[in-house]
Amino acid sequence: MFFASDNWAGAHPRIAESLAREATGYAAAYGTSDLDRRMEERFNDLFQREVAVFFVGTGTAANSLALASVAKPGGVTFCHSEAHVTADECGAPEFLTGACRLVPVHGPGGKMDRDALTAAIGRFPPGAVHQGRPMAVTITQATEPGTVYTLDEIEAIGTIARENDLPLHMDGARFANALVALETTPADMTWKRGVDILSFGATKNGCWCAEAIIFLRPELAREMPFIRKRSAQLFSKTRFISAQFEAYFEDGLWLDLARNANAMADRLRTGIGGSAKSRLAWSTTTNEVFAVLTKDAAERAEAKGARFYDWPIPAETPDLLQENEMLIRLVTSFATTEEDVDRFVEFLA
Repeated sequence: MFFASDNWAGAHPRIAESLAREATGYAAAYGTSDLDRRMEERFNDLFQREVAVFFVGTGTAANSLALASVAKPGGVTFCHSEAHVTADECGAPEFLTGACRLVPVHGPGGKMDRDALTAAIGRFPPGAVHQGRPMAVTITQATEPGTVYTLDEIEAIGTIARENDLPLHMDGARFANALVALETTPADMTWKRGVDILSFGATKNGCWCAEAIIFLRPELAREMPFIRKRSAQLFSKTRFISAQFEAYFEDGLWLDLARNANAMADRLRTGIGGSAKSRLAWSTTTNEVFAVLTKDAAERAEAKGARFYDWPIPAETPDLLQENEMLIRLVTSFATTEEDVDRFVEFLA
């Protein structure tokens, strides 16, 4: 019953097999192998247009280097106040962009409020050297509290970014989970709605270590080869990332894995909602579930082997908990089974 994070799950067997096959031969290094080139073309097909692809090792690297590619002296990036880039990346975006700042924008459910974003950008008028200058907007899909931006909401943020001549970046650490929740396509959830740069995550969804920076406007990628190298993210054996993506995309495996994770989260949501010892903290549609449990129920579940994280109370819901209650986050994965979920729910009975 490992619900602490989808990072706890291992790798899907087909992805492990693909790595093992690639390990037996020789291939050109530093992203120049035939397999690397095939995967670049695969991303073109996936997004229904020519894109620029840069493989990196971690989601933090993907987010930070994506923002570094559009950095300016005195630059400011606007993000949600609870976004991973500002809450959980140890200052890496600021460090790797050369001390550019992250400005938090509030909004319910982990999604930036459009009016609040417009107001935040307005606090940095052109030429105001003391305040700095806007350089990008970044959104998270799916969000930190497990919600998703609808296509219209992404387009609305994209319109604001475009009106202010700012590139829009999407942190897609759980891109596949959001995609299947919305029943849409990669193109429809990104460039058709105004997204310019995407951090495409696969590690949480069955890969060993596979992340990519996707420039949906390739002209923005001019400096990225040098930025990636300088940041120690140019792997000599990049083909081992490509090998993971090859298996990941084959026969729609990546979508099947995300569907399982989301379905197990749905089962978890149903079970928690039917227990007298717990309730859902808020509505989610992907593979993250946030629940309010009595402390004794949480302790009992942990004693039986369940693993989950305590979660801080969101600023927008300060009165969420009653006495003897706690807020937890549970995350399902491609490897979560119905038995895992049902055993956990039993402990809440």
